[in-house]
Amino acid sequence: MINIIVIGGGASGLMASIQAARNGAQVTILEHNERVGKKILATGNGRCNLTNVYQEASCYRGSSPEYAWEIIKKFPMPETIRFFSELGIYTKNRNGWMYPYSDQASSVLEVLEMEARHLKVKIKTLEEAVDIIKQGNRYQVVTKTWKYDCDRVVISCGSSASNVEGSSDSGYTLAKRLGHSLVEPMPALAALKGKENYFAKWAGTRMDGIVKLEIEGCIFKEERGEILFTDYGISGIAVFQISRYAVRAVGEGCHVNCHLDLMPDFSKEDLINLLKKRLSDCPYKTIQEMMVGLVPKKMIAVLAPAKISLEDVAENMKDWVISVKDAYSMKQAQICSGGVLTEELTMDLESKLHPGIYFSGEVIDVDGPCGGYNLQWAWSSGAVAGISAANGSQI
Repeated sequence: MINIIVIGGGASGLMASIQAARNGAQVTILEHNERVGKKILATGNGRCNLTNVYQEASCYRGSSPEYAWEIIKKFPMPETIRFFSELGIYTKNRNGWMYPYSDQASSVLEVLEMEARHLKVKIKTLEEAVDIIKQGNRYQVVTKTWKYDCDRVVISCGSSASNVEGSSDSGYTLAKRLGHSLVEPMPALAALKGKENYFAKWAGTRMDGIVKLEIEGCIFKEERGEILFTDYGISGIAVFQISRYAVRAVGEGCHVNCHLDLMPDFSKEDLINLLKKRLSDCPYKTIQEMMVGLVPKKMIAVLAPAKISLEDVAENMKDWVISVKDAYSMKQAQICSGGVLTEELTMDLESKLHPGIYFSGEVIDVDGPCGGYNLQWAWSSGAVAGISAANGSQI
């Protein structure tokens, strides 16, 4: 019987373990936290956005998005839904975003743990892998307390992104020790820090709007959705969706701005007319008083300071510019971009440098936007790595 060690008991590691065990392997999970699946519990604000019904290659990012898509196609979204349905998860569809009907991420983790234990997967917690040693045709995984001999290894350690206690970059360390190249891990699905000094004035407010990402003078991408205004810059889902590009561009030394359109349903001309009408309806009001009821009160001092014209107010509301400094922090990011170069992996997620070692999940240079795509990558890559490890890369 093939003996497989899976390093990391997150979403991808649990999937890899279950699929490997279903294919006849004896599997042991080494998890450095006190329990498996801690990040799963935090996904989707505790509701676990399992996947998304809208799937295409452009949903996945990294140095080789086409590679990611080929892996996704081996264990696609319908297969993911079927897998969880058979484990007992009935799903609900919220505009394409798929959740467990219970709206509890704990349900997802519980059924994965139940299936793993049913398949006799051994789960060793508080075991942090520090090295992988080649021994003939086999491997030895070294932890701080033990040495585990095995035939194959699946590295599914995730990243240090997330404020979940115990998040770690140990997978990157192991990959580098094995000689693998990394695209530098950086925060993604993250809030952005600006260079300006007025942010305390608007902290805590929210508005719907469009965020346009400008890199070196060119608009690269835009997203519409909720924008959260913070004491360091901006956050919210619209910001998260463009953040990986902003952060990587800043890291490359590019000049990066975010343009905020806070009245996206109005042209600038229509907005000026609206502001004029509001003043004419209540001629006793100042421009600042006229803004009450149109935008959150904290925003008025920023968008409409003293002695400003209506035209300039409209300009501020349609194109407020923030100079991007960086992501707020790695710990506050939901995921990382970057990781192990896909060029160094086979189409079965096996290392080209060390046959018998496989990678899955966030440790690989693949990421996606909000909406279940990062979990779909975890499920797909975990399934492919687990089946391939059990069968000798024959998927």
